[in-house]
Amino acid sequence: MNRSKIAAIAAIASAALVLAACSSAESETSSQTSPEASPETTSETTAAESSPSEESGVAVVATTSILGDVAGQIIECAGGTVTVLMPIGTDPHDFSASSEQVASMINADLVISNGLGLEAGLTDSMANAATDGANIFEVGPLIDPIEFGAGGHSEDGHSDEEGHSDEDGHSDEEGHSDEEGHSDEEGHSDEEGHSDEEGEDDHGHGSLDPHIWFDMTRMAVAAQLIGAELTEVTGNQEYTTCADTTAESIRGAEGEVRALLEAVPADQRILVTDHEALGYLADTYGYEIAGTVIPAGTTLAEPSSADLANLVKVINAEGVNVIFTNAAQPSALADAVAAETGRDIAVVPLYVESLGAPDSPAATYIDMMRTNAQLISEGLQG
Repeated sequence: MNRSKIAAIAAIASAALVLAACSSAESETSSQTSPEASPETTSETTAAESSPSEESGVAVVATTSILGDVAGQIIECAGGTVTVLMPIGTDPHDFSASSEQVASMINADLVISNGLGLEAGLTDSMANAATDGANIFEVGPLIDPIEFGAGGHSEDGHSDEEGHSDEDGHSDEEGHSDEEGHSDEEGHSDEEGHSDEEGEDDHGHGSLDPHIWFDMTRMAVAAQLIGAELTEVTGNQEYTTCADTTAESIRGAEGEVRALLEAVPADQRILVTDHEALGYLADTYGYEIAGTVIPAGTTLAEPSSADLANLVKVINAEGVNVIFTNAAQPSALADAVAAETGRDIAVVPLYVESLGAPDSPAATYIDMMRTNAQLISEGLQG
């Protein structure tokens, strides 16, 4: 193994990541919401508005395209508008908001965020917006998040018998207090739902995995929590009713995703990914995560040459034939690792932290999950 070669490739790839992040940030500042957002997540509010009008209904801001799509389904049913802060293809870990976007959060009736440290670049902006009156609702802490490394891992680095703790991939009672997935009468408590520090360690990074959307059962619960919060904000029960419909759609689609992923023989359910983002998927469907190109839960970390050399050894030892990457991020590091194995390793991009463009097979959250499941199933059996 030529470590100097891998170190050089890692340096080049790191530069590519920086350039990609800068490009994304520059394109974002020209618009309050992505021009490629799906129809359910179109923006009709502007930072100049002091409050939503009676005619337009509730005004919602969602941080990510994934949350924007789920919220958009509810809003489309019950009325209102949704603004998505992050454009399609944006890395949520380093996205930062413009002053106009901070104003839009302050003026909105509700700001829906993932939390658990996902939106690291928005931490200060959201804190400032909250100080100025923004109503910020963090979904992640409310849906029984798992620890980083818990999904698809055991003490010896391999998954347990099924890769999760029970038949549904959740801890006892789904981590929620009732059948509808709400933690209390309104779907959350003030102390739980609005904390910007939950899941954070001493270094400002979340010890809890924020990639909650890779468990569709949890996202169905998230939809119901969002609906309950909108009902609390507006006094309109229709948001809860519409959220229940959205949740049922997600649960129905989860059956299709499960069928695709469980079609992979158990001894082939071994994943190597670009960073630690598929823990919930592994935990739910009995997969093992053998390694990651970036050994962290964020794309902001950088692997050492020793990390990459060790991953090459793991891939060869496990007989892995595919590396799953993030379609929104450069794949130079994964390509380098694949080349260093000396074998024919496929590099397959997934939709990891953003929806795809409207004309892509991942234009909605449900489509994104179906597409990812199909890519994983075909990649591992191909």
